[in-house]
Amino acid sequence: MNCIIHPCYFPNIAHVVAMSKANTTYLEVCDNYQKQTYRNRTEIYGANGKLSLTVPVVYSQKNRQGYKDVRIYNSEPWQQQHLKSLMAAYSTSPFYEYYIDELMPLFTQPFDFILDLNLKCLEILQEALQLHFSLNFTQTFEKKVDGLLDYRELVNPKKKSITFEPYTQMFSNKYGFISNLSILDLLFNEGPASELYLNQQNLNND
Repeated sequence: MNCIIHPCYFPNIAHVVAMSKANTTYLEVCDNYQKQTYRNRTEIYGANGKLSLTVPVVYSQKNRQGYKDVRIYNSEPWQQQHLKSLMAAYSTSPFYEYYIDELMPLFTQPFDFILDLNLKCLEILQEALQLHFSLNFTQTFEKKVDGLLDYRELVNPKKKSITFEPYTQMFSNKYGFISNLSILDLLFNEGPASELYLNQQNLNND
């Protein structure tokens, strides 16, 4: 079965499960941008619990903008800040050193548009996970799609929470298992076993 989904900044586990189980994934790139979604935000497990990393963007709610047209606000050193946060959270995790070099272009290369950054995230994550998704892009925006599993609502953090099977997390002894964090949490903690874990998870598309 094929699915449609939003490309996100270091997508959470639900997004990657959806893509890994689809024959072809259609990336929604023709919609209007919306604030407070995973388009420009990811969630990791820090020393004090769940931590959001947000890419600042130039956007006005008054003037509708297409997702592909939204620029990153690069006057803030967000790349350095996010890298420091990842280092603080995961530097002692089993596979941080194994993967961080692959991820470095996302923190050292300049990106002007949030969509370009998110597509580069997907490209690099596929290599790290050794998962190669069949990806296409939408050509127009359609509120309802036929013949596709519609996972676009996963971009909204306010939708129902998704619970996956626990895996080892760095600070679970303090705050317990936190489900559906950024794929980076799984990658740094489980490494090559991430592929097997993703294959064992399921999404309910209610």
